[in-house]
Amino acid sequence: MSEKTVHQGRAVKRIREILGKKQEELAVDLGITQQAISLLEAKEVIDPKMLDDVAKALHVTPDAIKNFDESAAYNFIGNTVTNNDNVAFIQNSPTFNPLDKVVELYERLLKEKDEQIARLQQERK
Repeated sequence: MSEKTVHQGRAVKRIREILGKKQEELAVDLGITQQAISLLEAKEVIDPKMLDDVAKALHVTPDAIKNFDESAAYNFIGNTVTNNDNVAFIQNSPTFNPLDKVVELYERLLKEKDEQIARLQQERK
């Protein structure tokens, strides 16, 4: 059985896309141009030094790029990336009941209205 060959440039592109990162952002992280990222993503094999730098910028290992598998990548990135780049993998649940906040706001406004009415009645006297 022959070993599967991974197109490293396409792997970089897919990992970048999964993370929701634009070419421009990756370029800034690496100190190169967006055009250089585009050329990098077209390469079948990426220079080892550049591969290391790209992997660090994407918060993955070089082996994750070399042995890229789409379903494994989603699992890996979803379970290990801890920065805000993976917001698509985070389910946000508020720690409060939104209805309680509406009631709280309503009660505060009602209290302010009652105080204003009391002030106006005092001024009439």
